[in-house]
Amino acid sequence: MTERRDAILDAAIKLADEQGLEAVSMRSVAERVGVTPMALYPHVGSKTALLDAMMGRLLGELLPTLNAHVSWQDQLRDLAHEGRSLSKRHPWFARLQFDRPAVEPGAVRVVDAVYQALLKAGVPEADVPRLERLLSTFIVGYGASEASGRFGPVDPRGRRGQLPEGDLPAHHQLASWLDREVDWDAEFEADLQDLQRLIVAAAHEAAGQPGSAPAGS
Repeated sequence: MTERRDAILDAAIKLADEQGLEAVSMRSVAERVGVTPMALYPHVGSKTALLDAMMGRLLGELLPTLNAHVSWQDQLRDLAHEGRSLSKRHPWFARLQFDRPAVEPGAVRVVDAVYQALLKAGVPEADVPRLERLLSTFIVGYGASEASGRFGPVDPRGRRGQLPEGDLPAHHQLASWLDREVDWDAEFEADLQDLQRLIVAAAHEAAGQPGSAPAGS
């Protein structure tokens, strides 16, 4: 049973990689596996369950990076890098995650590990779910933006030439910065530092202490 389920998920993920998430259906996956669509149901239940299982499979790949014996900063940094890489390898993954809650065991364990890291950082329990959503949205969204071409090598001067007519004072003021080539890796690291500062600030506020920058920043 497990081997057939794994084969179904492998086929569904490969199909999504090749043709996009829209191409994934019970019929198309069954054709890849070499069975009838009805033969899939005992293993994945339904189209919705199949999509949930695909998300659980991919998020489960992040579990080995979530070492509970390292600092919360290192734990979240490792997760961020692996999550960014995952989203770049599977551009459709962001849409899947943003469309549905985590319900598969692999996916839920990743969320729980992030909860643990935030609690270790001293974040108040009431703020943990919100900060987890913020982190996951940033990580997956950044990788998806790179995969889709939104974050990529684009001539900013050519892009500014396509802006609508009219007064754009902020664009004019920032022209020298907007025309610079972006180091997306450096920007990702800077964003992570900002998020860590936010986590530290939430923890210190709860403890009645002034916020401070995360270690290593």
